[in-house]
Amino acid sequence: MQIIRYPEKNTWEQLLKRPAFDTRELEYTVSAILGDVKENGDAALRRYTAQFDKVTLEEIAVTAEEFEAANAVLDESLKTAIRTAATNIETFHRAQVEPVTMLETMPGVQCWRKPVGIEKVGLYIPGGTAPLFSTILMLAIPARLAGCSEIVLCTPPGKNGAVHPAVLWAARYTGITQVFKTGGVQAIGAMAYGTESVPKVYKIFGPGNQYVTCAKQLVNSAGVAIDMPAGPSEVAVFADDSCVPAFVAADLLSQAEHGADSQVLLVTTSKTVIAAVEQEVAAQLALLPRKELAVKALDNSKLVLVNDRDEAMDMLNAYAPEHLIMACENDEALATRVVNAGSVFLGNYSPESAGDYASGTNHTLPTNGYATAYSGVSVDSFVKKITFQRLSREGLQALAPAIEAMAAAEGLEAHRNAVSIRIKNL
Repeated sequence: MQIIRYPEKNTWEQLLKRPAFDTRELEYTVSAILGDVKENGDAALRRYTAQFDKVTLEEIAVTAEEFEAANAVLDESLKTAIRTAATNIETFHRAQVEPVTMLETMPGVQCWRKPVGIEKVGLYIPGGTAPLFSTILMLAIPARLAGCSEIVLCTPPGKNGAVHPAVLWAARYTGITQVFKTGGVQAIGAMAYGTESVPKVYKIFGPGNQYVTCAKQLVNSAGVAIDMPAGPSEVAVFADDSCVPAFVAADLLSQAEHGADSQVLLVTTSKTVIAAVEQEVAAQLALLPRKELAVKALDNSKLVLVNDRDEAMDMLNAYAPEHLIMACENDEALATRVVNAGSVFLGNYSPESAGDYASGTNHTLPTNGYATAYSGVSVDSFVKKITFQRLSREGLQALAPAIEAMAAAEGLEAHRNAVSIRIKNL
């Protein structure tokens, strides 16, 4: 990791840049695949599964027998862990379900807003180097709480043509029965346009590599809603001399191991912390099974020494990290200054992986600086909020002068007349 000491503020923009790639060629490739799926449906899905996953599929949909087989082989301890995580996630997200509150804005004028679940949603669960079955919990549980009536899940098959048993078990445990063996850009296209096997959905959720992210953005521009722009995983840590360097190093590596295009950032006010964390990263890295991926991510990553806590918070808010860990004294007070972050972890005993798996908060979060404007996934992500109103005769009569005056000022006579004709009738 590159060590940067006391950078001037006018260098921060360059310093905090994420790894970049040429999106022009990427968009051309992704657009071609999306167009093929839109035109050729299941045939295109089978062709791309053979090309990218090296698997020849007969059935794209996961069968009941495959769900049963997954249940039979999955370790009971992992099932227990998934149940524990699901309980905490449901507890946290259930509190987000809003009651309908009716307000009387003036006598005889009643207004209210009702959350209604999006009818058809699609979940994308990456396979690749790690089957992210935990993401099923993070998406399916709030979707169910929101009242979504149809939940579709797409995920790439393994080399044996089967979906990882933990993915299938988590899907069934959260009530998902429509699972399809298709990944990457073609999966996004299948859910966006529909195929003979895969139903078309109204909104697509889930993480993925730059190809999946590009596909989501392209179908979004064509009218299909998505959860958020998202890219490679990232974490930023603020640490002072009260931190445990081994913990900080472990947190940095927990994100670095996601992939070569991930990024991690340590901001600290302590020279001692820089040296100790650098040493711990090297020691822990040597033992990681995914060392090669983590090494590439660390090439994109930085250890930054700043003058004081104020400068640290300014820098971290400018970075707008997906995950922010505050391993410092007075962490809760300092965290009140966080304005740009996906999810915040306070203290030495709140590892980012707790939020990734089982504490209850959602791990589907804005990356690549999008935390300046986007929130992580919640129950709200799966609902539309429809407003209602009812005016009594007396309410309309009281409100009419304001409506008529405003409509006349805007030159919209039919708007004015919609009120006037009722008033005359009274």
